[in-house]
Amino acid sequence: MLFVQYPPCTTCQKAKRWLDERGLSYTARHIKEDRPTYEELKTWYARSGLPLKRFFNTSGLLYKSLQLKDKLPTMSEEEQLRLLATDGMLVKRPILVTDDKVLVGFRQAEWEQAGL
Repeated sequence: MLFVQYPPCTTCQKAKRWLDERGLSYTARHIKEDRPTYEELKTWYARSGLPLKRFFNTSGLLYKSLQLKDKLPTMSEEEQLRLLATDGMLVKRPILVTDDKVLVGFRQAEWEQAGL
């Protein structure tokens, strides 16, 4: 499993603790230092079954300063994915990528339901 996180983020810390308590093996990746690529985001988005907006960190300062709330509705999926790939801080975290699932954000019940 790939665990994409921003270590100072309290939600990421909770998710990491949850994974560790279950003894689950994963590779941790710092989203700001090693941001997801366009190709990764495109693949994860397709596999997740989630709306693309779920991949945006809508509470982040960068999201707000770029006024993306107003801009995203007029952007194509391609443009949105390319924008996400420019800065890890735009991306919702944590992201957990398994062989058959992509989970965005940490909701314990959702992760449990995913069979982790």
